[in-house]
Amino acid sequence: MKSYCLKRLAGLVPLFLGITLLSFAVIHLAPGGPGDAQTAFNPKMTAQAKEKLRETYGLNRPLAAQYLDWARRLARFDFGRSFADGRDVRKKVAEAIPLTLLINALSLGLIFLVGIPLGVAGAVHEGRLPDKVLSVVTLALFSVPTFWLALLLMSAFGVHWRLLPVSGIHSLLYEEMSFWGKCIDTAKHLVLPVFVSSLTGLAGISRFTRSSMLAALRQNYIRTARAKGISESRVLYRHALGNALLPVVTILGLSVPGLLGGSVLFETVFSLPGMGRLFFSSVFARDYPVIMGILVLGAFLTLLGNLLADLATAAVDPRTRSAFR
Repeated sequence: MKSYCLKRLAGLVPLFLGITLLSFAVIHLAPGGPGDAQTAFNPKMTAQAKEKLRETYGLNRPLAAQYLDWARRLARFDFGRSFADGRDVRKKVAEAIPLTLLINALSLGLIFLVGIPLGVAGAVHEGRLPDKVLSVVTLALFSVPTFWLALLLMSAFGVHWRLLPVSGIHSLLYEEMSFWGKCIDTAKHLVLPVFVSSLTGLAGISRFTRSSMLAALRQNYIRTARAKGISESRVLYRHALGNALLPVVTILGLSVPGLLGGSVLFETVFSLPGMGRLFFSSVFARDYPVIMGILVLGAFLTLLGNLLADLATAAVDPRTRSAFR
């Protein structure tokens, strides 16, 4: 198992470098630049001033030279300074990432705790009313645009019923609250973002679990277990579910990039000061150091999620452990 982990880690290094190279090239080849974003509404800005600004940022150099300089700084965990406000990119990302990771962790937990039981229930009641209801609900969740649903929930729970806050992570009087009051206030602000960010993943995991569970229930060893008189609950949750979870565990690991990408949408809609909103504003400002810092972190978390998915598959399936020795 240790040698397998070392091989996987060694293989992730060139893949990580390839991701950074492509990301660096794409964002620099896109139309516009930080000088355009800063001088768009300044009629006194001349072409010479714009070129001087590009020289200050080092954008007048060849793209390969810019990438090599950036890679050298990356080796020292130095992401440079933001073009927008001159702050250290590490500090800006460090301030934004805890909220994004918290929302994504809560979303993954909700997807896991709710999606898998729903998929198992749909497989057990195949063709009956519960299965049909679950199929309609999951299809609806797949079809509904996330941003539209977020706005609809904000209007219902925040404007009409006034049950939940619709923006930010804290109330105005947050600093004056007690410890438990702060916890309750933060939890109320997280309800809608976590719910919206987990809906699509929950629908996908439930349908995937249902299909995987149905395939497991049709295997010969399940028929043999039932013929031996083993209780139905033991057949379902000990024999069938263990094998049905193998592809589900892999999907959960691969869902990390989807959640991180979705954070750009719901953090912008709910005005949350997370990594997604920071990425959104940085793209519009052509703030290359911040964009690359967030992309590097997202690539690292994605590759880590893939590695953890493989390790979890080995932990769930005893048959695969011998391949890792």
